[in-house]
Amino acid sequence: MSEVVLTGVVKRYGPVTALDGVDLTVPAGALTAVLGPSGCGKTTLLRCLAGFERLDAGAIRVDGREVAGPGRHMPAHRRRIAVVPQEGALFPHLTVAANISYGLDRADRRGDRVDEVLALVGLAGYGDRMPHQLSGGQQQRVAVARALAPRPSLVLLDEPFSALDAGLRAGLRHDVREALRADGATAVLVTHDQGEALSVADRVVVLRSGRVVQSAAPGTLYREPADQWVAGFVGDAVLLPAVASAGAARTPLGTLPIAGPTTDGPVTVLVRPEQLRLAPASGTDAVTATVLRHDFHGHDALVALRLADDTRVTARVWDSTDPVEVGAEVAVRVDGTVRAWPATPVPAPAAAADPRPVHPVA
Repeated sequence: MSEVVLTGVVKRYGPVTALDGVDLTVPAGALTAVLGPSGCGKTTLLRCLAGFERLDAGAIRVDGREVAGPGRHMPAHRRRIAVVPQEGALFPHLTVAANISYGLDRADRRGDRVDEVLALVGLAGYGDRMPHQLSGGQQQRVAVARALAPRPSLVLLDEPFSALDAGLRAGLRHDVREALRADGATAVLVTHDQGEALSVADRVVVLRSGRVVQSAAPGTLYREPADQWVAGFVGDAVLLPAVASAGAARTPLGTLPIAGPTTDGPVTVLVRPEQLRLAPASGTDAVTATVLRHDFHGHDALVALRLADDTRVTARVWDSTDPVEVGAEVAVRVDGTVRAWPATPVPAPAAAADPRPVHPVA
């Protein structure tokens, strides 16, 4: 298991700064997801870790060994870092076993490492098959097995499930996570899919404009986002204008208790859709709303609402067997505390920084 530490990493492409002083620690044996919008620097970060790009400043250490730094650039083939690209990039003329053993030394090729990693990814007995005989999901499993086979210091996964169907993607990413854990691998997953990052990673790093905005466990990131941009980017969010005073915020949904420190005055409040509770409208002082839309998702439903002051909010309803009628009036209340930040403009995502593809390390 190898800890990876990035210190002040800067990477520029002409006038564009793709990474702007990135400080990041990837814990040994953990899966860390790097999440962010297009152009935030995710792929550039992966390329710098892999050794495909030289740093303009800063340093990268893998298991205490400096692989990039001032005046130093260890070539990609010497870093013991494996990359799983978006599409498996298997050699079409080689069997599954030959694809996996391609980067192994002679001793490991004669041993049982190939069978071991095939079992880890759920493909025991598939060694004699050719890539064209496999489904897309199976090919990605082989790509992960090939990455794990030489026991690399670090495994980099570049949106490896993005080309797969949604149903297949969900199951495969959890199987791959279990394979990485069983092999004790340290891994970095680059993704733009918030659900993917939150569901499989031990730690999630959010990038914006080439900088780390927040690095935390998935639950902490969701419940305690660093700012309103992260709140809106990670999961569904209801962001409301409010005025804070004495630990509470006056909002269109009523006066709500604030969790964590805040200053009095104008703020932006975060309410997650699952905090909103709906009930039949009554003559009490409850906040009322009109139902605009009811989107059924099977396990739950999202209900779009318009408050009396024309504010739009969304509630997540878990018992969705009896849908709320569009046009009906309902009472709305907020369950629990809210987060709040001083009212400031939300920054826009940066322009795309590096369109070049990532290639696997042999």
